[in-house]
Amino acid sequence: MARLITLVESGDRALSEIAAELGPDSVKAVVVGITGSPGVGKSTTTNELVKALRRTGKRVGVLAVDPSSPFTGGAILGDRVRMQDHATDPGVYIRSMSSRGHLGGLAAATPAAARVLAGAGCDYVLVETVGVGQAEVEIASLADTTLVLLAPGMGDAIQAVKAGILEIADIFVVNKSDRDGADATVRDIQGMIALGASEREPGQWRPRVLKTSAAKGEGIDAVVEALEDHRRWLEQSGELDKRRQHRAAAEIEALALGELRARFTELPGEDLQTLAVEVAEGRLDPYAASMRLLEQIS
Repeated sequence: MARLITLVESGDRALSEIAAELGPDSVKAVVVGITGSPGVGKSTTTNELVKALRRTGKRVGVLAVDPSSPFTGGAILGDRVRMQDHATDPGVYIRSMSSRGHLGGLAAATPAAARVLAGAGCDYVLVETVGVGQAEVEIASLADTTLVLLAPGMGDAIQAVKAGILEIADIFVVNKSDRDGADATVRDIQGMIALGASEREPGQWRPRVLKTSAAKGEGIDAVVEALEDHRRWLEQSGELDKRRQHRAAAEIEALALGELRARFTELPGEDLQTLAVEVAEGRLDPYAASMRLLEQIS
């Protein structure tokens, strides 16, 4: 798996053959996205979720995305340090990935890496995002179930309402619930959910709000139970198929755009840099330049 994911990250030409070999198994895993602001305890919560899932006999893959430096391009890839409890467990595979400047809280290779883990027999694939802010919601297009982690003291009720990341949650987890203000945070989130209740269609999933203290291992079983409940709702409502079709469409589009970028660099005539010089000097407008590039590819 390590070698396959390395091929995924490097964009190896053998990927199309590998994907064909994975077949239907590559879509069988439950993909759980775990996101939230920096410092809310995503890695600790992920670690405890792995423990709880392993107690039920599930095989688990973890993709932990770390931010890359905008200056050096490097990444610490340190989330695995917090998951040493599973280092020798053959039923757990943990991979740290650099975002490589990709926005949205994920790495560009994350969807394909999740497919590899599913194809290798993982029942659950947990995707821990970069510590994100209010608008990085790409995880919702990848995951079957999205967990948004919060912590007491992260803002008032107005902050809760305006934070776009909260709109993607299937399950809210108020971590570090042993701190002052945890109950107030729960009330703020429940109030936000109530505001959207009138727009919710009958039978639609109502986001759960749970309290945990991951460092103490408290409340994690309730999160696993909520994951199972959401999984059953997805299957019964037909939403699971819709989400996976949406995910497949996004992945196809990303691969097609990636192939186009690769072809730009292989053009025998005018290349991107030549056209960029003409646009910078005012001899050509960017729209005409883009059309010339596309004409060469076609």
